[in-house]
Amino acid sequence: MQDVVVIEDAAAAAASLDPLRARLLRELATPSSASGLAAKVGLPRQKVNYHLRSLEEHGLVELVEERRKGNVMERVVQATAAAYVISPVALAAVQPDPGRFRDRFSAYWLLALASRMVQEVGRLLVGATAEKRQLATFAIDGEITFASAAARAAFAEELGAEVARLATKYHDAASPGGRKHRLVVALHPSLKESTDNAAPNEEIQP
Repeated sequence: MQDVVVIEDAAAAAASLDPLRARLLRELATPSSASGLAAKVGLPRQKVNYHLRSLEEHGLVELVEERRKGNVMERVVQATAAAYVISPVALAAVQPDPGRFRDRFSAYWLLALASRMVQEVGRLLVGATAEKRQLATFAIDGEITFASAAARAAFAEELGAEVARLATKYHDAASPGGRKHRLVVALHPSLKESTDNAAPNEEIQP
């Protein structure tokens, strides 16, 4: 079982989003049979078998073993990953295009960049897994509290300048053995905790 699998096929994405099938995938973090799952989710074994066959056809579930139980050969299956991420490729006709916006203060551009990252890293991960190699990546995640919008703007300006300085220092387009790497730096408000169903009251101004 892999840690994360990126789904690029539209039909597989639809199968994973079905509430019952998503529940089965969660339960299949550990191997189980259709009868075992049926007892957990409270459904007839035949119905669970139907959904398991669909998940298996889309590569979301795999056979672990077959064992005889009385006169019946029982199939034990497991989810192919502990977690799944749906790539924008699964919705190719409407996936966001980073080249369409190109505004560093645009939330739409940020979403387009994030979508492209899921797509590219997902494909790289598939190749690295097939070759049994580690994929060289680096990420930073944290939170910063700004005293004012002016402080946030100053931080963004200084961060941009520092990233540009480092890129200029280490970028070597003439190196014969060099390999391009994608660099994305993002800053956005943290979601506020809410006690009701109202949308988070976030600032619109960047």
